[in-house]
Amino acid sequence: MSDTAASDPSQYVRQREKGARDVSYPASPEPLPVAVYDNHCHLEIQDGEDGGGMSLGEQLLRAGEVGIAGVVQAGGDIESSRWSAWAAASHPRVLAAVAIHPNEAPAYAAQGMLGEAIAVIDELAAQPRVRAIGETGLDFFRTEGDGLPAQFFSFEAHIALAKKHGIAMQIHDRDAHDEVLETLARVGAPDRTVFHCFSGDEAMARLAADRGYWLSFAGNVTFKNAQNLRDALAVTPLERILVETDAPFLTPTPFRGRPNAPYLVPVTVRFMAAELDIDLDAFCAQLAANTLEVYGAFED
Repeated sequence: MSDTAASDPSQYVRQREKGARDVSYPASPEPLPVAVYDNHCHLEIQDGEDGGGMSLGEQLLRAGEVGIAGVVQAGGDIESSRWSAWAAASHPRVLAAVAIHPNEAPAYAAQGMLGEAIAVIDELAAQPRVRAIGETGLDFFRTEGDGLPAQFFSFEAHIALAKKHGIAMQIHDRDAHDEVLETLARVGAPDRTVFHCFSGDEAMARLAADRGYWLSFAGNVTFKNAQNLRDALAVTPLERILVETDAPFLTPTPFRGRPNAPYLVPVTVRFMAAELDIDLDAFCAQLAANTLEVYGAFED
């Protein structure tokens, strides 16, 4: 991180690798009839043609045009968490989640900095527009062996921070569903616990809902190979459903692989409403109410 970005979080930016994919932004979808929120995105990550992408202001403007009233911007390390807190403090349509991502925890631990990093998250979490600890959790896909103790330590420390500050928690649990659920049961989950980019199955969805957790579905619920997510969606009580982009990743079908952004939430919402065979207006109203229950009001 540059000295400039360290002193001014607004200057922080990351660039998504492009590879051979189509990096043009899709056209805006038809606006939703009732405004909803993007419950998890990473707008500090630039994507798009010519190394460009949209500024935070442009992201919010384009999202607002299609009925996205606000976003929850999520961090995953010290720098992105500081940027998230800055974005929320600077824009009335942004709330922040801050955390050390489970795959970053072993890297901080190897440098002897994990305790310091968690202390930064603790400090940021005290800000009034930081409304969640996240994304935290466990990831057995990218981390294994010697890195796992740091993940478990970090996860439990983040759970404690969510309780300390009385805010929500967003969980990342790739290939670690059972271990995350066990940890939550053992140490006690925060009152408002969200499984970000839910990736479990029908049985896990039933268990999570029974425990009072929220399930946040991203664009991958539209993917052809994601029947497990559609089965999970079908059994999740409406009052426990959230929607997110995880932008710039997980762009919904038919735009898979292209840059994702909050303005594409309507594509996923319409797909989910059709899957559930529910009135779109009523579904949007429920999604919006769920967001506000978890994170509180966007307007001060």
